[in-house]
Amino acid sequence: MSIQQLPVIVIGAGPIGLAAAAHLVERGIEPLVLEGGDSAGAAVREWSHVRLFSTWGEVVDPAAEKLLAPTGWAKPDGATYPTGGDWAKKYLQPLADVLGDKVRFGATVTGVSRQGRDRVVDADRDQQPFTVHIQNADGSEQRLVARAVVDASGTWSTPSPIGGDGLPALGERTAGARVSYRVPDLKDPAVRARYAGKHTAVIGSGASAFTALAYLADLAKETPGTHAVWVLRRGIGGSTFGGGEADQLPARGALGLAAKAAVDDGHADAVTGFRTDAVERHGEQLVLVAEDGRRLDPVDEVIVLTGFRPDLSFLDELRLGLDERLQAPLELAPLIDPNQHSCGTVYPHGVGELSHPEKDVYLVGMKSYGRAPTFLAMTGYEQVRSIAAALAGDQEAAERVELTLPETGVCGGAGLFDEPAPAEAQESGGCCATPSTVQIGIGAPAATSGGC
Repeated sequence: MSIQQLPVIVIGAGPIGLAAAAHLVERGIEPLVLEGGDSAGAAVREWSHVRLFSTWGEVVDPAAEKLLAPTGWAKPDGATYPTGGDWAKKYLQPLADVLGDKVRFGATVTGVSRQGRDRVVDADRDQQPFTVHIQNADGSEQRLVARAVVDASGTWSTPSPIGGDGLPALGERTAGARVSYRVPDLKDPAVRARYAGKHTAVIGSGASAFTALAYLADLAKETPGTHAVWVLRRGIGGSTFGGGEADQLPARGALGLAAKAAVDDGHADAVTGFRTDAVERHGEQLVLVAEDGRRLDPVDEVIVLTGFRPDLSFLDELRLGLDERLQAPLELAPLIDPNQHSCGTVYPHGVGELSHPEKDVYLVGMKSYGRAPTFLAMTGYEQVRSIAAALAGDQEAAERVELTLPETGVCGGAGLFDEPAPAEAQESGGCCATPSTVQIGIGAPAATSGGC
């Protein structure tokens, strides 16, 4: 069998991985999607309680919709906002079902290399297929071969730690379950009981932290003794709470205002310039200690929302060209530098910006952004459309941009709230007068794993 007859292996059955499979099928290329979880959108399901800031009309990939249409699949109302659970149940799982045996669950990728070539060997390297090592759910190991590898495994499994230096704070690893790296689902009675009447430290400065503060403030109104300490590495300035009523992303503005209200109403105390050095036990509670020696009052719980980072360990035998700061592809990194860009100022990109020294291996979706937090779902769909075209030999289509993003880079949505999009947003496609612009859920996952 020639290399071109081998499948393209896609790692991850999330929104971008399944979209990649759909585009490959559309191009007549056989995909094989490997998913470590037992269902489509396994990571998305972990934040099922959070509502996306994008409408249904903005989070369904066009090639995927074409695959689903003949099955009688009914696209949800394009002007409404799904939760993560809705997205997984009503779109991702049906898409995986349509793809059938092209998606394999319970298959965790443990390594990727060139057949017979470690990363040192040059001879005939590009002529060798990829070998992908997996561990199946039953513990057995397997080696697969592929003509190309598209890594859409995301960053959800590797949250950033508490430590201000990017490493775990002293004592963080041994603090146990009292340290969480997710926005809590306070609609769950067991989770609610964990935080009700307790003191909780929330570490982070993005929309995920806003979400957690808003949730805890609502809980405090119902349960006396519930209080949050908001720990920021920076100071509080004019942009700390977002744009408020002037924010072009209304739900983000509302969420920032809700976090501000949590502080103003006394449900949370803000501590600024606090870079955590250690987590110390204080009886049944925890004490956060800063690099400058400051110590916070003991808390019962710590919620860490300091972002995510890519797991590159299983790609170690490949020759990747990654930016030393963001861990994103070298050509893409300058375009997504969070010091310079918001989601809308990152222009659509594809195979050119995502290529590596190792031919035919691509990091896509959130993983392509490394540690940058400004990812858009439709940007990921455009990435895999371009890559599928390149793998099919259609270089003109691969280089063609089929997505237009607004300069302003903010998109309408509902966030914590259930209201539909404003009428003017619906009329213009729900996002800055650009129907194809999309932002995946800010709220818990997005700010920490890719919202702008």
